[in-house]
Amino acid sequence: MKIISFIVILISGITHGQQTTYKKSFLEKWNNSQEYLIAIAESMPEGSFDYKPAPREMSFIEQLIHIQENIDWISTKYFEAGNREVSIIENDKRRTIENLKNSFNNAKKAIIKIDEDDLDEVVGFFAGPKSKFQILGLLQDHVTHHRGQLIVYLNLNDIKPPAYIGW
Repeated sequence: MKIISFIVILISGITHGQQTTYKKSFLEKWNNSQEYLIAIAESMPEGSFDYKPAPREMSFIEQLIHIQENIDWISTKYFEAGNREVSIIENDKRRTIENLKNSFNNAKKAIIKIDEDDLDEVVGFFAGPKSKFQILGLLQDHVTHHRGQLIVYLNLNDIKPPAYIGW
């Protein structure tokens, strides 16, 4: 009986140690998302940053700036990230990539600070009331949506997109 109790306690401790929180899981995905988006941005030659597949679409650089501005807005409004000045220079690859990195990192710092229990808080959102937990999902979905468009832009320019980063 002592051996069985010991095994149960041992297994319980091992599985408890492997548990992860939503926030921890999100931050791991957020880091992968940043790395993948930056690799995509770096793949496009600077001379093609103004490329757009159709007049109604945003250009490659406009997509990147849109992603960056959305990250800044959500992380500031819903996760108390500090406001920050960004330098937007049309068609400046280096500055655009630095702005993206800074926005991802600023959001990450704010999300690290938030208490896991506070993710249940319901806040006003333009699409209706959402929990902060849902806002994190929307934040990642928005990056993913536009990143997918950027992959198409690379393919239309006969540039092989970088291998997926996200597992």
